[in-house]
Parts: sequence; C-alpha cells; structure tokens
Amino acid sequence: MTIELPKISYTGRIKEIALGKNMAIGGESCYPFHDFEGRMPNPPRIAMEVWDSTPTDWAAGALAPFADVALSPSAWAQKCVDQYGAEMICLQLASTDPNGQNLSAEEAVTVVKSVAAVISVPLIVWGTASPEKDAEVLKLACEAIADKRLIVGPVETENYKRIAAAALGYGHIVAASSPIDVNLAKQLNILIGNLGLPNDCLIIDPTVSSLGYGLEYCYSVMERLRIAALSQNDERLQSPIICNIARETWKTKEAKLPNDPLMGDAEKRGIMMEALSAATLLLAGGDIVVMRHPEAIKLVQQWIAEMKG
Repeated sequence: MTIELPKISYTGRIKEIALGKNMAIGGESCYPFHDFEGRMPNPPRIAMEVWDSTPTDWAAGALAPFADVALSPSAWAQKCVDQYGAEMICLQLASTDPNGQNLSAEEAVTVVKSVAAVISVPLIVWGTASPEKDAEVLKLACEAIADKRLIVGPVETENYKRIAAAALGYGHIVAASSPIDVNLAKQLNILIGNLGLPNDCLIIDPTVSSLGYGLEYCYSVMERLRIAALSQNDERLQSPIICNIARETWKTKEAKLPNDPLMGDAEKRGIMMEALSAATLLLAGGDIVVMRHPEAIKLVQQWIAEMKG
C-alpha cells in the first residue's frame, strides 16, 4: 500500500538573492529541506571565517589549521578558498572594536581590499556590533569595494541609515541584525526598506547562539520567521537568513576546556559543537552559516548533501 505524505501548500516565498555569477541564496517555497512540499532551489551556503588580525583567545584546535596564515588576512582567505574549498569568506573586523585595538575605518578598509583582491568567491564584511564604529567602517567598505557585491553587517537600528544608504548607492547587501525577536526583525526590515533598499539587497541576521547557550530559543524564533514568511506571506520577513555561529560556538566554556577523560578530546569537542550548532540553524531556516573549523565544515557539507539528496 502506498502511503501519501501530507503536504502543505505555502502562500509565501523567500526572496532569491544573487551573490555572484554562479551563486544565489534563498528562493525557498517550503520549509528547510521539505523538497516534497515545494522548492529549495539553492542549497544553504557555508562562509569560512577569516579575522583581520591574529586571534589571541581562540581554542588551540580552532587556530591550528590557520596558524601558518594567521598573520595575513589575505593569505588566510586564500587558504580557505584554495585548500578548503570555501564557498564564501566572512571577514571579521575584530580589530575595529572601540574597546579593543580600535583600528581606524581607513585601516580596516585596507584589509578588506586586500582580501577582496585575492578571492573570487562572495565576501561578507562583519563589524563588532558597536553601532557607531560599524557605521563608519561598513559605510567606507561599501564605498571602497566597487567590483564585488559585499554582504555587510551587522546593521542595527542605531546605524541602519548610514550603512544602508551606502549599500544602496553601491549595490551591496545588508545583514539586518536584531536581538533574536520576530517583531524587532520585521521592524528593522521595514525601516531599511523605507530607505529604498531593494528586496534583493536585504538579509536577516537574527543573532544566534550555539549549542547549550540558547540554541533552542534561536531555533524557535527562526522557525517563526519562516512561518511568517511562508505560511502567512509576510513580505517583510521573506528574506534569506545569515547565522554568524562560529564565534558563538568557539567562545563557549566547553569549546575551550582542555582534554578531559569525561569531556574527551578538546578539538573534536569543539568541532562537534560547531557542526551541530550549524546544522540545527540550517534546519531552522538559515541560508548562510559562518563557520570556522574545516572539519566541522566538512561534516555540515556532507549533511547538507545527504539532506538534499
């Protein structure tokens, strides 16, 4: 006897955004990996993380694959693409943090240019969630990179006017960041849309957490974002979602604890935490996940292939 799976007909669709000549995100007309109910024309994408300076607080296992290039962001990005097959690069401008090194916008953009020059894959430029400094840095980055379509973030309520205006003028994409709340995400999308930014220049950053640090709440909110977009046809929430999960995973206590008879090998522990966190967020509706460790990325790539197969 043939068993027919119940199917839901969705009224909404996630907007498709072109990132380059042969890459796009979004376009879903069903819940994540529910290909039997609709279309998921573009697989989720993994962006490999690159920092603008040598990290000083990473777990040893996370830094080991990049120890030979950690002094040069451009060499680091090139290694991610050439050796690890990175689909995208996320340049974390950690040095611009006003509470840290406080690198100037001009110096930061020099780093952005050096990375953009050596890679052919899409580039994400990420600030430090310091609204005033991010506005200065990301605005200048939008103006300086003319031959590549950037994704810039986080773009928040406090700075969206300056960054979104620059993105609009130079054809870049903004990651609208709100503190894990459906209504706040919608409100920021409306504000940015009112500036005239096209639908294909906006993605949602719901600000996520890793395994054991609030992941279940993030999943619930992202799930509601997708329900609103697909089942309720809420046009203001029909944008692809980016999840900057690498730094959230690897800063946790469990990822930094040394080898232990009970907890096991430290590097394997961190890899599994990152892979599980990323896969969970993809099931919740993530279109881009920012990841760090090559082995964690390999696990998630294999999982995506199996889910899509």
